[in-house]
Amino acid sequence: MSHLYDQALAPSGLKCTQFGILAEIERAGAGKPMTLCELATAMVMDRSTLGHNLRPLQRDRLVVMRPAADDRRKRHLVLTPKGKAACLEARELWKGAERRFERIFGKRPAAQLRAVLHGIATNPALGGA
Repeated sequence: MSHLYDQALAPSGLKCTQFGILAEIERAGAGKPMTLCELATAMVMDRSTLGHNLRPLQRDRLVVMRPAADDRRKRHLVLTPKGKAACLEARELWKGAERRFERIFGKRPAAQLRAVLHGIATNPALGGA
């Protein structure tokens, strides 16, 4: 599955996990900015894995870490304008991959698979949020 999505995202220069990180930061940014710990929890990743995946996004200036306004010890992850544009481009490519997967696999089985994967990712007994 990840190979299919990585191929679809290739024109954006992002991998699945990187797009997921950008999308989660963008989603949270509509409410309140996220800390590294909050993002790790949302992504169901340990902090070191998240850090490994964040480095290229920071290097390419898609994501920056800024001190929190209320506590300078906290650092918030923020999408840059370049990061927002990359997320938008990748989202369209992702949607195309989903349509392709549904055409090949079937809409109902694809929805069932997504539901099962979501259940796994959010099950606390399995390390989910």
